[in-house]
Amino acid sequence: SDGSIRLHQMTSEHPLMQWNGSTKGQPIIALQWALTRPAVFFALDASSNIYIWDLLENDLLPVAKQTMPSERVVTMTLLGEPEKANGLLGIVLAKESGHIDIQYVKKKWALP
Repeated sequence: SDGSIRLHQMTSEHPLMQWNGSTKGQPIIALQWALTRPAVFFALDASSNIYIWDLLENDLLPVAKQTMPSERVVTMTLLGEPEKANGLLGIVLAKESGHIDIQYVKKKWALP
């Protein structure tokens, strides 16, 4: 609820990494690992900002941020085929109006 992200290992109650204030205090409403690239995850905050984290590129800050200004995004999920090496990865965004938007991710964050 405060925008903090914690990375846990299943065998420990203490986080391996913790990022405080990663969304400047906005609650995170969705977070998901990339299906095609294990070191990448995406976070959606309550202000409809999408943050892309690539832990191999930078483990302190997100590598990109995209604001969805037209309409509030209420949730997101990712789509892709991890068993294929084509690097196709998409973000499915559900908007407050009920519309669904699909956007494809740059290959550098999608390729295995």
